Amino acid sequence: MRFLASLLLAAVAVAGRALAEAPELAREIFLPPGGKGAIAVVVSGVSGPELYRAYSAKLAGVGYYTILIDGKDILVRPQDDRGQDGAANLRKVISEAQMAPQAVAGKVALVGFSLGGGGVLLHGSALKDLVSAVVAYYPAITRMGPDLTPLAARMQVPVLLLAGEQDRYNNCCLVESMRALESAAKARQAVFELVVYPYAGHGFNLNVRAYRAQDADDAWARTTRLLSALHPPQGQ
Repeated sequence: MRFLASLLLAAVAVAGRALAEAPELAREIFLPPGGKGAIAVVVSGVSGPELYRAYSAKLAGVGYYTILIDGKDILVRPQDDRGQDGAANLRKVISEAQMAPQAVAGKVALVGFSLGGGGVLLHGSALKDLVSAVVAYYPAITRMGPDLTPLAARMQVPVLLLAGEQDRYNNCCLVESMRALESAAKARQAVFELVVYPYAGHGFNLNVRAYRAQDADDAWARTTRLLSALHPPQGQ
């Protein structure tokens, strides 16, 4: 709760800053086979974008104009803070993507992992005018506190959360937190689905040591099914 409150207060304190003043953000673009597609923004975990390139390319392969960005630019931790505002950074990425000639104009879908999963939940799920859907893989929400009602209260778009029952990575993404968020979201009648894989740990679809093919395939199928329904590759 204290961590979440500090993030929200920091966002409010700099909310008046113009998007043009936000720092230049590193990003990678993955073009769809048809040359143009609806926008999907992939937000990496704390390790940075490298591990998430294959996933981003796969998403582009089904038709999305895909942008990969660093989760540290969106869920800004105190030790990483370079005077950035994660909410403004996300808005800047979305705004610039919408102007790309290869992008279908309109809303975007957000897919975040771990640190980036926490970022898209905190800053992206409230952007109903800009975002069609949020998918969060094992998001870093545990340190936001045991009471996740404030996070649930921000949810204005459909959310799919994919978690591992055995996730104990840095105690940042505990399944207990996922279930607490599910309860809070349902109490507010938010459109929210939690899928927990009983034998999976952190990074079950990406990390070589933790990889579980069946869970990874199921998570991918659920992700693309949600996006196809709410954010089709060729736009609404």
